[in-house]
Amino acid sequence: MPVPALPATMRVVEIARPGGPEVLVPATRPVPAPGPGQILIRVAYAGVNRPDALQRAGAYAPPPGASDLPGLEAAGHVAAVGPGVTDWRTGDAVTALLPGGGYAEYAVTNAAHALPVPGGVSLRDAACLPETVFTVWTNVFRRGGLQAGERFLVHGGSSGIGTTAIQLARLMGARVFATAGSDTKCDACWALGAERAINYRTEDFVQVLRAEGGANLILDMVGGSYLPRNVKALADDGRLVQIAFLEGPKVELNFAEVMVRRLTITGSTLRPQSDLSKAQIGADLRAQVWPHVAAGRLAPVIDSEFRLDRAADAHARMETSAHIGKIVLAVR
Repeated sequence: MPVPALPATMRVVEIARPGGPEVLVPATRPVPAPGPGQILIRVAYAGVNRPDALQRAGAYAPPPGASDLPGLEAAGHVAAVGPGVTDWRTGDAVTALLPGGGYAEYAVTNAAHALPVPGGVSLRDAACLPETVFTVWTNVFRRGGLQAGERFLVHGGSSGIGTTAIQLARLMGARVFATAGSDTKCDACWALGAERAINYRTEDFVQVLRAEGGANLILDMVGGSYLPRNVKALADDGRLVQIAFLEGPKVELNFAEVMVRRLTITGSTLRPQSDLSKAQIGADLRAQVWPHVAAGRLAPVIDSEFRLDRAADAHARMETSAHIGKIVLAVR
């Protein structure tokens, strides 16, 4: 497709100061230029994620050299390529993991962190994939080692991460269990392929999983009081992967049970990882996950869409925790 000439400035949403959704304000900035190994994306849509809210609150600083604008994923078209980039051309439709800067009309990222938008997949859907698929693939399959036939429990099953984890784990042959906070959210998990959806307000996920023989792998973003309960819900030789702490990172835990039952507790965060590590994850995704995206077997669940200048409303929606799936910003 023809590539529009690059303007000098672009519309963005800045974090005026640490605080609530109201500190997200529209502004104008110069269009960035891609450096060596980078591409410049003319953003059509940008995904909204929990780490954006943490950054807005002052609790999740961008890595050195990254844009201070929020936004860790976007989709659009390549507007320019930096020195040494040979895999992308201007006009290519891409979706990409970003180090920051997604709440803008143009964003720069490492060329190896971008993936092609398959035919038949909308740019809106594509923009809601990178943060979740990079996170799920890294933690559930690379770090957690989930295998076909194993019992997999994901907390927050109706979240962006949860809806992606349910679909991918099911596609890879695992038995999927999920927790969620309402019957409506549980229905959404079941519709995506969960064998059992547990309303944590009315049921005890520990009892449910122990009755099944225990979870071989748990993906958790709650932390706090869930940590000792997760240990009890695991099967012997089970693995717990921690990716966030909505209830907090500190808790008292009896590690004797971890030792006696040969449990593994691990975790990771995505944003601070090296460019090389993210490129390797991207290569895995292109080979093993992207065929499912292209075939329509894996797709994001879209909760709601907001204009870029209404990013504050998007964050307010996310912080109600009433959403199911992803919230997205329409940039163009």
